[in-house]
Amino acid sequence: MSGPDHTDTPSGSYVALCGGVGGAKLAYGLAQVLSPGRLTIVVNTGDDFEHLGLHISPDIDTVIYTLSGLANPETGWGRAGETWTFMRVLSDLGEPDWFQLGDGDLAMHVARTHRLRAGESLSEVCAHVCQRLGIDHAVVPMSDDPVRTMVSTDEGRLAFQDYFVRRKSGPAVSEITFEGAHVAQPAPGVLAALAHDDLAGIIVCPSNPYLSVDPLLAIPGLRAALEARRVPLVAVSPIVGGAAIKGPTAKIMRELGVAPSVGSVAEHYGALLDGMVADDADAQALKDAPLAVPTWTTGSVMTSERDRIELARFVIGCCHQLARAANADRHAGGAV
Repeated sequence: MSGPDHTDTPSGSYVALCGGVGGAKLAYGLAQVLSPGRLTIVVNTGDDFEHLGLHISPDIDTVIYTLSGLANPETGWGRAGETWTFMRVLSDLGEPDWFQLGDGDLAMHVARTHRLRAGESLSEVCAHVCQRLGIDHAVVPMSDDPVRTMVSTDEGRLAFQDYFVRRKSGPAVSEITFEGAHVAQPAPGVLAALAHDDLAGIIVCPSNPYLSVDPLLAIPGLRAALEARRVPLVAVSPIVGGAAIKGPTAKIMRELGVAPSVGSVAEHYGALLDGMVADDADAQALKDAPLAVPTWTTGSVMTSERDRIELARFVIGCCHQLARAANADRHAGGAV
């Protein structure tokens, strides 16, 4: 399609579906473009797990650190200027040190665990942390109920962090399931954001479709709310030129018998998708094999703050263009 509309002051509110590093970068751009309170970032919690007695929420923390300017710019996860005394002493004591917890990051996990055990929900903990760190958009877990990503591999069935961190995504994947998803309820802030009167668009960030977005879609009430949407849903492809920008997305797709391509990502999201944004590197491939939904290409690899903001404006423009086209079709259908 032709280039999307751009506006310096986008109207309406937006919901972003988000995983870790790649998703957090676009979430940051959206947070800079949209007025305070106009963005709800729904974050995957299938990666959450208990470690050393602490509740760890890796994707939530990556999003929060990124939005608050605390993220490590070299890794995209963890805190900048981190120190590692805790891990050194832990290793000296012969305790498991395969999951790295920096001293500052450790405080986040201790505080979260303390509040959860005192009876707060994960949503309430997120809201508290965002308020303390000066984040003026909502960061909401996909559910306050436990959902755990499990990976079936050639080394057996593994909990997600065991597969992703301890085994560095090495084992071949044959199936991914989400324990607890079928009985989990969307967090209250999720449904409220999707039902908001001024909702203008839903954006699927360039996160791993299988590990970061599918856990959200596996929650029946959340998926039903997305299926009943009255606004455009636009996804940004995490695949650029047949490769993943970061992480094991392309590897997992090949192991599941799926070609790593923008088209495969679009097909994976299926009827939920109203539009797709891909990188300029895929422009010719998409011209040769057009998708079944409107598609735009732009520079989608976010290496700077400016990249994040420009991509955010671009995706919002795509939502506006789709909404205007839908309104025009409705008016034309009602014309005499």
